[in-house]
Amino acid sequence: MISVFDIFKIGIGPSSSHTVGPMRAAHDFVQSLSRSPCLGSVRRLQVRLLGSLAWTGRGHGTDKAVVLGLLGQLPSSVDPAQIDRMLAEVRNSKSIPICEGHRASFDPDLDIVFDVALEAKHHPNTLLFCALDSDGEQVVGEAWCSIGGGFVCREDEIAQASSSQPSGPTAPFDFRSGEELLRFGRERELSIAETVMANECLIRSREEIEDYLDLITAAMMGCIDRGLSMEGELPGGLKVKRRAKSIFDQLEASARSNMRSPHEVMDWVSLYAIAVNEENAAGGRVVTAPTNGAAGVVPATLRYYRDHCPGSSADGMRTFLLTAAAIGALFKMNASISGAEVGCQGEVGVACSMAAAGLAAVLGGDNAQIENAAEIGMEHHLGMTCDPVGGLVQVPCIERNAFGAVSAVNAASLALRGDGKHIVSLDVVIRTMRDTGRDMQSKYKETSLGGLAVNLPEC
Repeated sequence: MISVFDIFKIGIGPSSSHTVGPMRAAHDFVQSLSRSPCLGSVRRLQVRLLGSLAWTGRGHGTDKAVVLGLLGQLPSSVDPAQIDRMLAEVRNSKSIPICEGHRASFDPDLDIVFDVALEAKHHPNTLLFCALDSDGEQVVGEAWCSIGGGFVCREDEIAQASSSQPSGPTAPFDFRSGEELLRFGRERELSIAETVMANECLIRSREEIEDYLDLITAAMMGCIDRGLSMEGELPGGLKVKRRAKSIFDQLEASARSNMRSPHEVMDWVSLYAIAVNEENAAGGRVVTAPTNGAAGVVPATLRYYRDHCPGSSADGMRTFLLTAAAIGALFKMNASISGAEVGCQGEVGVACSMAAAGLAAVLGGDNAQIENAAEIGMEHHLGMTCDPVGGLVQVPCIERNAFGAVSAVNAASLALRGDGKHIVSLDVVIRTMRDTGRDMQSKYKETSLGGLAVNLPEC
C-alpha cells in the first residue's frame, strides 16, 4: 500500500527527485555509515551523480541537497533560512561530521561529481556514495536511486523489485488498479476516500490521519499565501521574475472596481499554482504532490474548492486529498511519477489527474465520475516532455502547473456532466502513459538536452 503519508510529503524546493530524494538518500547513507564497523577507517566521502542528476543536478540544487543530507538534515524538517549557513560551514571546513567525534574529509567542489559519462544501471536518478580510507581505497559503497516524488531506495532494491513479494499487513482494500478500486467501492458501498481511509486506519488512528491531512492542507495554503506576497527575481541565472503578487494585486483591483471578467476564476486557479511553483523554484517549503515540479496543481485546485466553491469544508478538503492520493498511488504502482523516467506527463500529468479526481469527489461525483475525471486529466497530458531550461524548475514548469490546475478543474467539470461511462479507462491511460514514457527519447526526460531547454537561448 502506498500511503497518503507517502504521496504528500512536506519538503523544500526545487525538485522532489533531484532535491528531496537525494537529501533523503544522503541522510540514510550517513546514518548507516555511522553504525558501520568500518567507521573508524573512514577518512573521506565522495558522491557521484549519474543520469538526469548529472545533467540537471546543478540547476535543481542536487549538490546542496546531498551536503544537507550528509549533515543529517531531512527535507521535512530542515530550516530553509539556515541552509546557506550550513553549506558555507562545510565549504569552509571541507569536512562532514559523520557522528560525534568522527569527521571525514569532504570538499563539495571536488567530492560531488556530476558524471554524465557513466551510465546508470537501473534508474536515471542514481547516486553513488563512497567512503574512503586514508589510502583512498573504498571502505563502504552504496548506490541509491531517487525514483520520483521524494521516494528513494537502494539500487539493489530496484533490481529485486520484480521478484520480491510485499511484506507486512495486508490492507483491507488492497487495490492495484482503477478497476479494483471501483470494484471495492461497489461491493462495500464505499467512496474512494472512504476506501483509502480504511486502508490508512490499518496502521494509524483516524485522528492521526486527519491531523496529517490538515497539516498538509495548512502547508499547501501557507505556501500559496507566501507566494502571493513575495516579489523579486528567482535564483538560477534565468532572471525569471516572480509574478504571483502582481497578478494577485491586479485581480484584487478588478474586484474592487467591479470589472470582473467571466473567466476570472481561471486566473485565480492559475495564480494559486504560480504562487506555489515560484516558492518551489526559490527553494521554499512546499508539499510534494506528487512531485515538487508539479507541486502547484493539487494545492491550486484545493484552494479553488475552498475559496470558490459553495459548501466547501475541512472534511471536504480531507476527502479531496484522500481521493487524490488513491489516484497518485495507482500511477506510482503501475507507471511512474518521475520526470526522468517518463517526462512531465508523470509529474504535471499525474498531478492534474489527482486534482481532477479530488475535485470531482468533493463536488458530489460518484466513484465512476471520479475515475473518469482522473482519466480525462491524464489523457490530455500524454506525451508531455520534461525539458527545463537551464536545468531549473522555472521555464516552462511554473506556467505548466497553472495549465495543469485549470485542466484539473475542467476535467472534473466534464466528468460531473456525464454518468461515469467512458471509452478510455483510467487503467488504460495509466498503461499508455507508461508505454509513452518508455518510448520517449531520454533528451526529453529531465536532462535539459532537448525541447525548450536547447531551443531557447539562455541569457
